[in-house]
Amino acid sequence: MITVLFHTESHFPVTTQKIKDAVISYLSTRVKSKTEVSISIVGDRRMQELNLTYRKLDATTDVLSFPQNDPSQPAAPFVEVPDGILRLGDVVVSYPQAVLEATDENKLVDDKIIELIEHGINHLLGIHHPE
Repeated sequence: MITVLFHTESHFPVTTQKIKDAVISYLSTRVKSKTEVSISIVGDRRMQELNLTYRKLDATTDVLSFPQNDPSQPAAPFVEVPDGILRLGDVVVSYPQAVLEATDENKLVDDKIIELIEHGINHLLGIHHPE
């Protein structure tokens, strides 16, 4: 079972169910245990605050991911969680950046958001790209 916790500010018109279904589909081919991921759709101001706080970067980006644990790092000794749920972490998408990129790429905004979320999920799973 995959659980998607989803939050968006009310003025960002996204198709929540389409995005949740896409996330569940994407994760179901990559994880075999009970899994939970959090998705947030935010504005550029909030994204810039997150970048400044956590990356010391005074700019906005299209997506950020905040893993509970980074599987690409050496394992730390953790106690097994009693409920057996793999909590991946959080993926945050900037709605204004998604709109700009969708326009440039001639895509639907929801499809671009899904693409950005998948990129963020890869980071949560320890799949990183060269910087």
